[in-house]
Amino acid sequence: MSLEPPIYYSKSEFIETDTGNKVSRRATIAGPQNIILGGKTIISSSAIIRGDLRRSGPGHAVVISLGRYCLVGEGCVMRPPYKTYRGAFNYYPMKVGDHVHIGKDTVVEAATIGNHVDIGKGCVIGKFVIIKDCAKIADNTVVPANTVVPALALFAGSPAQFVEDLPESTQELVESHTKQYYMRFQPLDPARGRQT
Repeated sequence: MSLEPPIYYSKSEFIETDTGNKVSRRATIAGPQNIILGGKTIISSSAIIRGDLRRSGPGHAVVISLGRYCLVGEGCVMRPPYKTYRGAFNYYPMKVGDHVHIGKDTVVEAATIGNHVDIGKGCVIGKFVIIKDCAKIADNTVVPANTVVPALALFAGSPAQFVEDLPESTQELVESHTKQYYMRFQPLDPARGRQT
């Protein structure tokens, strides 16, 4: 049981899916048919997820996939990385694992973000960055394109640099934090001014 107070939200502002995803109506979800949410993921207001930026060609393609218990903070921008290869411009998919917290106003163009990753607020995660499991990116960090952040590593600064190894308990701590945040995220009943 969490000792921290609930985080109330207006029920009319969020859409809740069958798998427990809570998506703000004030978020911009472009190309939703190309985005996969694993379940119990929260997309905050004014977040922008660009599922419409995909490889050219017919049919659907998974552009951005988010795992379970992810939190996309207010004002985040998630867009797939892109490059020109042999004269052809293309977008490439972005895969985000389970229990990933992305802080407020962070821009993400990573190729892969592992499980149990904590990304602070105001960060820039460059194109084709790979963040391994249980890594942490400090607030206001700029991770240059093509950087590989190792597992259980704390990166900070602009440009991002290795600061220290994280403890083996990081996985449990991040998982506990993301699950508790989801449980604390409760709808407010506007008629009575309390949770429903």
